[in-house]
Amino acid sequence: MSWHGPAEIAGTAVRLHASGRWEPVDGRYHWAGRIEPEPRMLRLLRSGRRDVEVRVGERVARGRLAEADPWGGVRITGVGEPPWLSCPAGADEG
Repeated sequence: MSWHGPAEIAGTAVRLHASGRWEPVDGRYHWAGRIEPEPRMLRLLRSGRRDVEVRVGERVARGRLAEADPWGGVRITGVGEPPWLSCPAGADEG
């Protein structure tokens, strides 16, 4: 599943493009993506802050700022439940 839309990271409104996958090697869900260019995210990253709270609606997850990309965006990663609804309500999971 993926998410492309508004999010809040470390208290800052951003646009997030992310997707995830279940990793059979460690048995955990890994997600990663890109935060569209936002000066506050670059400042956080450059200040050495990596661990952040990511909120999409009411869902919250811990993420880690990874690196700046050439266009001014910031890469982000996480392990565990993603901050977006990973399975639409009412969808048949089996």
